[in-house]
Amino acid sequence: MEATSFLSSSSFTLSSLPSALLPQHLHPKGLFSVPVNPKTSPITVARKTLSFCTKATLEGNVHATGVPTSVPVRVAHELYQAGHRYLDVRTPEEFSAGHVPGAINIPYMYKLGSGMTKNPSFLAEVSARIGKYDEIIVGCQLGKRSLMAATDLVAAGYTGVTDIAGGYAAWTQSGLPIE
Repeated sequence: MEATSFLSSSSFTLSSLPSALLPQHLHPKGLFSVPVNPKTSPITVARKTLSFCTKATLEGNVHATGVPTSVPVRVAHELYQAGHRYLDVRTPEEFSAGHVPGAINIPYMYKLGSGMTKNPSFLAEVSARIGKYDEIIVGCQLGKRSLMAATDLVAAGYTGVTDIAGGYAAWTQSGLPIE
C-alpha cells in the first residue's frame, strides 16, 4: 500500500489521547510507533494539539516529523503541570513585565531600534540550561517568535519541543498563572 499523508482539523486535549500516544511513550529521538491496520483502524493526528507530531504517514506505523507542534494554551498548561519546562523567548523587558512562574527566559530576538534582531547565541544559551531530551514548551508574546525558536530547536536536535499557540497573551487571557 502506498503511504498516505494527511492532516485532521479535529481537536482534543492531552487527557483524551489514547495511552499509546501520550508523550511518556515517545522515544527519546522523537519517534513513536503504533501498529495500524488502515482498513480497520484509521488514525488521525490533530494539527496543533500534539507535542510530538503534526503530520502522520499511514504505512503500518505513525512517524513524528521534524516540525514543532503548536498547542492551545490550555494544553500547554496541562503539559506545564505535568513537568514540561516553560521556555520564554521574549525580550528581557517583556519577561520582567510578567511571566509564567518558573519560566526560563532566553530571548530569541532582541529589540534593535524600531525592529528586532535574532539572538545569535540563542541555541548556545538554551543548551547551557536545557537538555536535548528535556520536555519543553516554548512561548513568546503572541506566538510568532516561539514558533521560529521551536523550529530552530527541533532542527538542532531537541526532541521534546512544543510551541504555545497565542503565546503569553493567550496564556494571560485564559487566566492561567503568572507572576
